[in-house]
Amino acid sequence: MSRVDGLTEAGLKTPKAAAIAGVVFSLLTLASFGLLWSAIPAEPQASGALLAANANETALALNLIPFAGIAFLWFIGVIRDQLGRREDRFFATVFLGSGLLFLGMLFVAAAVVGAMLIAFRDEPAAFSASTTYRFARAISSSLVNIYMVKMAGVFMISTSTVAMSTRFAPRWLAWLGYLLAALLLIGSSFLRWSFALFPLWVLLLSVQILARDVGRRTDC
Repeated sequence: MSRVDGLTEAGLKTPKAAAIAGVVFSLLTLASFGLLWSAIPAEPQASGALLAANANETALALNLIPFAGIAFLWFIGVIRDQLGRREDRFFATVFLGSGLLFLGMLFVAAAVVGAMLIAFRDEPAAFSASTTYRFARAISSSLVNIYMVKMAGVFMISTSTVAMSTRFAPRWLAWLGYLLAALLLIGSSFLRWSFALFPLWVLLLSVQILARDVGRRTDC
């Protein structure tokens, strides 16, 4: 295989890799947060008694999050590779920075919840009534519902802007990204489920990329 053929083959594989990584991230994130939302009370001041009843669901959700994070990191990498020289430095910095900040806060929030679960197993009654539990719940809730969701919104805005300028995704999907990002930035403090908009949008974007890649292969 010549060098040119190798580069062509790699270029054709990149959109498919981005789509698969985005789908994996979306499904794992929706599954893990669905389990966490059903297992952990919405109010940070709520009792920790539900940790005992839903310990298995919480542990499963926490084990899914690292794989979701790996898929999201792969998604960022292959999207940047697909843009290549068309990538704008300003929006590329915001795109990469917001994605990495989102991923870092996702892991920190998962680690805090995991630490809560371990501490609860050691001393159930004492920990659920302690100030440490309330402090950990407040940290995890703030990370997810305020800071992490806001970074997801910034990621959607920067990705939509890049999509508008480079046309690697349809314009209607970019406009939808702007709309959903505004909901995340403004309404995340009022709607607990608003975070689900982010993985759903990534899923839609990934399916669109995959469909376009399949269409190109069919036309060839």
